[in-house]
Amino acid sequence: MFKILVVEDDKNLKKLIKITLNKENYTVYEASNGEDALEILDTNYVDLIISDIMMPEMNGFDLIKELRESKYKMPIMLITAKDGIQDKREGFLLGADDYMVKPINLEELILRTKVLLRRSSSTDKKEIKIGALILDYNQMSITRRKEEYFLAQKEFMLLYKLLSKPNTVYSRQDLIEEIWGLDSESDYRTVDVHIKRIREKMYDVNEFEIITVRGMGYKAIINGEG
Repeated sequence: MFKILVVEDDKNLKKLIKITLNKENYTVYEASNGEDALEILDTNYVDLIISDIMMPEMNGFDLIKELRESKYKMPIMLITAKDGIQDKREGFLLGADDYMVKPINLEELILRTKVLLRRSSSTDKKEIKIGALILDYNQMSITRRKEEYFLAQKEFMLLYKLLSKPNTVYSRQDLIEEIWGLDSESDYRTVDVHIKRIREKMYDVNEFEIITVRGMGYKAIINGEG
């Protein structure tokens, strides 16, 4: 089931969009501004973001900029009251994938949503297979036989990075720059917390281990087929 984050400060419109998406069997997360959206993304994976532009605290343009600089790759659809080419240009240059002008047509919203999700799912497949364990980067999914493991987006990206080159030691600074971005204000504790969450969520997986290398950072080692 696809998961969609709706970022909109208009409560009535946000509720209407959520109801419409729920009817199509999408799971919907809600945020009232960019800062709230980032907090949700820190602990939840989403397949698509539908965001207003004009919002308090952090607007849609700033949200897109932050997401793309932090290497979030999910498609983003902007919804705004402005119909000017300048706003569209800015949105697309920052990394938006689609654009709708208010008042929105809900049927058109669903059609555009399906196109974006289909396009995102059909990109080149990037997988890591270790025994029965499969990490699919495009879907941000982890499966092992018939079981599925759910990691937040940055947790997944961190694990994927470590498993992409087993036995390679990555410093906390390397991981912050790779996963959170060069301009991130995250500190080393952020990496430690995410590693702890990965270990807790995947405690029963024996295909790999994440090893703490004292004074240096972390590395992943492969234990075999499991």
